[in-house]
Amino acid sequence: MEEEELACPDPSSETRSFPESLDSSDGEEGGPLACEDLELNPFDGLPYSSRYYKLLKEREALPVWTEKYSFMEKLLQNQVVIVSGDARCGASSQVPQWCAEFCLSVHYQHGGVVCTQAHQQTAVQLALRVADEMDVNIGHEVGYVIPFENCCTSETILRYCTDDMLQREMMSSPFLGSYGVVILDDLHERSIATDVLLGLLKDVLLARPELKLVINSSPLLISKLSSYYGNVPLVEVTNKHPVEVVYLSGAQKESFESVLRLIFEIHQSGEKGDIVVFLACEQDIDKAYEIICQEGSNLNPDLGELVVIPLYPKEKCALFKPQDEPEKRGPVRQRRAVLTASPGEALIWGDTVKFVIDVGVERRKVYSPRIRASSRVTQPISQSQAETRKRILGPSSSGKLFCLYSEEFASKDMQPLKPAEMQEASLTSMVLFMKRVDIAGLGHCDFMNRPAPESLMQALEDLDYLAALDNDGNLSEFGIIMSEFPLDPQLSKSILAACEFDCVDEMLTVAAMVTAPSCFLHLPRGAEEAALTCWKTFLHPEGDHFTLINIYKAYQDTTLNSASEHCVERWCQDYFLDCAALRTADAIRAELVEIIKRIELPYAEPAFGSRENTLNLKKALLSGHFMQIARDVDGSGNYLMLTHKQVAQLHPRSSYSIARRTPEWVLFHRFSISENNYISITSETSPELFVQLAPQYYFSNLPPSESKDILQQAMGRLSATPTTKEERRLGEKAPGTTEQRCAVQ
Repeated sequence: MEEEELACPDPSSETRSFPESLDSSDGEEGGPLACEDLELNPFDGLPYSSRYYKLLKEREALPVWTEKYSFMEKLLQNQVVIVSGDARCGASSQVPQWCAEFCLSVHYQHGGVVCTQAHQQTAVQLALRVADEMDVNIGHEVGYVIPFENCCTSETILRYCTDDMLQREMMSSPFLGSYGVVILDDLHERSIATDVLLGLLKDVLLARPELKLVINSSPLLISKLSSYYGNVPLVEVTNKHPVEVVYLSGAQKESFESVLRLIFEIHQSGEKGDIVVFLACEQDIDKAYEIICQEGSNLNPDLGELVVIPLYPKEKCALFKPQDEPEKRGPVRQRRAVLTASPGEALIWGDTVKFVIDVGVERRKVYSPRIRASSRVTQPISQSQAETRKRILGPSSSGKLFCLYSEEFASKDMQPLKPAEMQEASLTSMVLFMKRVDIAGLGHCDFMNRPAPESLMQALEDLDYLAALDNDGNLSEFGIIMSEFPLDPQLSKSILAACEFDCVDEMLTVAAMVTAPSCFLHLPRGAEEAALTCWKTFLHPEGDHFTLINIYKAYQDTTLNSASEHCVERWCQDYFLDCAALRTADAIRAELVEIIKRIELPYAEPAFGSRENTLNLKKALLSGHFMQIARDVDGSGNYLMLTHKQVAQLHPRSSYSIARRTPEWVLFHRFSISENNYISITSETSPELFVQLAPQYYFSNLPPSESKDILQQAMGRLSATPTTKEERRLGEKAPGTTEQRCAVQ
């Protein structure tokens, strides 16, 4: 994310002017405010406010501003333009505004402007900032679209959105007919959605010669982009301000201890300014937060208060914007120490940061298609990430970047760019999307980095198991419906199965709760016992999926019966629940309900709590998650995955862990290989249910094991006495048959 500088510029900055098509003939250099009442905003027809001119001065001081007319000329004459600039050069805020001016100059005959971002928070914040700079209302001329939140109208000229939302828009509008300019930003993040858009837009540009594509990229990606898109014009933005970088000398030491020592040394030095610390992972954030809070009470009070702010980038958290708060609260001076990890670079805004501490490594999730699970791997960050962290300091010459690694490590061990997510993540959702747009003739995508063949094969195999594909490998009717949901395909399949088992209401709640960030708060030391006592009130004997429904229902009841939002937040705090996560779950569920209504799927009345509903919900979950089954092989909580030989334990926050009960067979939602292999969000199941609901050809492909023998015995018992509709459905189908694939199971 490239964010603009917010510092006030030098009064002698260059004169302001407009492109010829928008020439408003303002007067002399010194008099824009004097003729404010004479100059109208071309986007809404109203006079500019005084704030517009104040922000204009700040915009003119941005490094990207000097390239405005070079960019406009290239955009006018070419279909694709690449803008190369470091973080904080202003390209993310200014280039979209210039594109909006271009669309205005051609009277929007080809549509408006859309600008993608990799992170929800930055999409929202940029839209707010740009609406302010353009002197228009957010949600009207400028808006944003993020998962489960749309702040736009049909009249919106410039919209910021996450890359996955533009990708989803292509399902209903494959050639993006609403837009005259598409801007791909945050390219250095290399998300799956951005890489897919890069590839698909090649064909869209051929089909729509009037469409313009602008790519905002870090300088390190330019050569790769040039070879990928061919000889296209480049606008280079130089960020001239120097930053003092202090590298570690000698052998690399234990970085965690060095981080804590350095934070306290900076604070005790008395130098003003906030601190941002980039740690390897969220566990390190928790650990550092506890230690600093504990040790902070022993610091000299004359130095001011050291306020520690944990910023978890993987969650939908607020940005760190210290300019919104006064530097002092009453007589006590405060210094903020922000603890974050990758990709927290995009979440730091403002000019109060004077110190950045970077450990130089990150813990990444790398997906293994063979075992259908992710492992956590500690790797060096990329040179591009290191440069972005340096630019957080902004133009201040007094700021310092402390690299807790050597220059040799930076040059030899760090790759120029971070790995593409497409090469490290599950591709099942991406392949489902590609099959969907293939209907419009866009399915053959030229990826900048080809995904691994084994990942693609595993994704196709999973979609086949989920009945999303027909005999020819195209989307089945179920696959088309599954692609309508902005969910993991397994959850989408469970929702379709819930339509048959009359438990859609409950299944939508489960889908929303497991898709949203965890509703359980990060606990400070000493609060575990109180939190467990509170959480026990929500426990359901059938497992975590049912417990999540209890929590959501309690949150809903509190929301309905509370006089204010503050009361709801207080209730969440009292029960150690994350109010923001529950709000997100509520928004997700509302959108899922809308999709169910739009595609006219059956929606039964809620029946949560009845024995029949409990069984039906388990059947719906198994219909989509039969690949995520584990068995306690020794009676002591060591769960062996059904599909491979990985062993894991129940997560400590599982309802079974809290109740100290270990069911033999469980369905789990997540499994990740790390120091502690945990399966999380688990509910009890049985061999009988599994063999009823898992496709026969999936069962046939399971590797031989004791667990498979038990399932085979269960199948034999059920075949001998078929007493239910589901049991009668079982038959000795050959692995290649398709009857079961195309039934909602």
